[in-house]
Amino acid sequence: MSGLPYRSCAGFMLVNSAGKVFVGERIEKRALGTWQMPQGGIDRGEDPQTAALRELQEETGIGPHLVEVIAPASQPMRYDLPPELLGKVWKGKYRGQEQQWFLGRFLGSDDDVDLNAHEPAEFQQFRWVDPAELPDLIVPFKRDVYAALVAEFAPLI
Repeated sequence: MSGLPYRSCAGFMLVNSAGKVFVGERIEKRALGTWQMPQGGIDRGEDPQTAALRELQEETGIGPHLVEVIAPASQPMRYDLPPELLGKVWKGKYRGQEQQWFLGRFLGSDDDVDLNAHEPAEFQQFRWVDPAELPDLIVPFKRDVYAALVAEFAPLI
């Protein structure tokens, strides 16, 4: 595992006017009951903020015109896949992800959310949660990343 690289990824913590964070429930069968914030791979030549906003739009239908970017995380955050997923996810090319996260304020309404904006859809439903709930909603191997994000972004929310 240690010889494999990390997949470059960008993610977005989107907060509404009530200070709640957007999470979507993953659609894949092995991930049912798993909630996460929008995130995904960075395309070759793409800067992380552009990637984070693209992923947000693809996964939620929320375009950049409905988002005020507040801040990037101070540093990239990494997680390793658990042994049972290693070699199965991302065609076995990566040991985990190195994620660059951004915090932003949602300027729209729930009517602007379209979970079917991109094929294939990532989420089957969404909700807004207190930031402190995030680490308990994500799969265990990503909990440290979510806890670090909550700690870093809480003063800005």
